[in-house]
Amino acid sequence: MVIFITVGTQKFQFNRLLKEIDRLIEEEKITEEVFAQIGYSGYKPKNYNYKDFIDRDEFEDIIKKCKIIITHGGTGSIIGAVKQRKKVVAVPRLKEFGEHVDDHQIQIVSEFESIGFIEAAQSVEMLGNTIANIDKLELKEYISNTDNIIKEIEVFIRKI
Repeated sequence: MVIFITVGTQKFQFNRLLKEIDRLIEEEKITEEVFAQIGYSGYKPKNYNYKDFIDRDEFEDIIKKCKIIITHGGTGSIIGAVKQRKKVVAVPRLKEFGEHVDDHQIQIVSEFESIGFIEAAQSVEMLGNTIANIDKLELKEYISNTDNIIKEIEVFIRKI
């Protein structure tokens, strides 16, 4: 099993998350293989493989191989992982650590968790327990509503 960490591509570091993953590996609380896309983070992981950025094909290949995705609270990263039926742990970036311009990711992560799509770790200190318990969680499967929307549009157009 592979744990995939993605911090997105915005010009903000997420050193706090990457350091915590290193610590959890050192303490053997994470024993699985870990790969990370670290973006603009200045911290370079010591105990797992990483790349600053990966292209779409490599991203999709890693998603297929992994069981758990640990991500920042970006909607694109969360939705992409949920659509692939992966267990998702989301950690919000916080303004106080220079990880974003505000704390909007707290609300994003909370909302996805309340719907039942992901498990939130509102602080990096919660990450170890969250990962340890992720297999016990029954997360909702994302079901696309695109076909229904298209049918509704077609019905509407026929009435015109």
